Amino acid sequence: MTESTQDSADTKGGKGSGARGVDVAVVSGLSGAGRSTAAKCLEDLGWFVVDNLPPELISTMVELGAQARGAITKVAVVMDVRSRAFTEDLASIIKDLDARGYKPKVLFLEATDDVLIRRFEHVRRGHPMQGDGRLIDGIKAERDLLAPLRDEADLVLDTTALSVHQLRAKIEHAFGSESETRTRVTVLSFGYKYGLPMDSDLVMDVRFLPNPFWIPELRDQSGMDSDVRNYVLTQEGAEEFLDRYHDLLKLIGAGYRREGKRYLTLAVGCTGGKHRSVAISEELARRLSTEDGMSVKVVHRDLGRE
Repeated sequence: MTESTQDSADTKGGKGSGARGVDVAVVSGLSGAGRSTAAKCLEDLGWFVVDNLPPELISTMVELGAQARGAITKVAVVMDVRSRAFTEDLASIIKDLDARGYKPKVLFLEATDDVLIRRFEHVRRGHPMQGDGRLIDGIKAERDLLAPLRDEADLVLDTTALSVHQLRAKIEHAFGSESETRTRVTVLSFGYKYGLPMDSDLVMDVRFLPNPFWIPELRDQSGMDSDVRNYVLTQEGAEEFLDRYHDLLKLIGAGYRREGKRYLTLAVGCTGGKHRSVAISEELARRLSTEDGMSVKVVHRDLGRE
């Protein structure tokens, strides 16, 4: 595996820093080297991605993004040899964007011939430049055609030995901010009597704790109130439960990041979703918010529903 940069500036800054309020990236490379994966990853990072736009329309697309008054701040164009006069037109468009102050970043993806052949055989598709020849002929023709663009690219990634998750990690490092690459955790309190949340990844049942509902002075309060919170968190087993679940979620969050998963919904349930689940959710979210690599928000689905 090789990885190289053609510009001394880091790909997160310098070239492609959005001098006119819009970051621009051009993603290209050999067919079968991972352009689709790169496009999906950039979309997850908040980029507006356009696939196989004709080179002569790229500048227009970027200008429209710049006029969107902040609605579009990052535009990525995925290009391949399906576009006619590919290298000549694309090179001139990149120079034009650079002259206009957009300074596009160019990502080039490649892989060895034997790996590309295996990938094409796996999906049972022909190469776009194969014509009546063999698969290897199409790969060689494309490699020769794209050689000038590869030489000018800011970042060249060889995906030969990369898994999909490893490729995503490299693209996230090059094109994503710290906040965009965090695992976004939603801690969702709910009441079992209203049904399980359909979008939960993990469900925590805290009905093993004594219910404040049966304490007259706490019944009308919720887990957002200090009296209820103190009552719930000081019950036997509550602190140990939180400690262990916190450690487990750190482990799960790290695994999610390695697998390229960026969203985790943790549902915390009690009977009515008013007391125990609310207090535990708030405390667990407070603990998770101190962890690197996590962005946490709390949602109380059934609070006030009774």
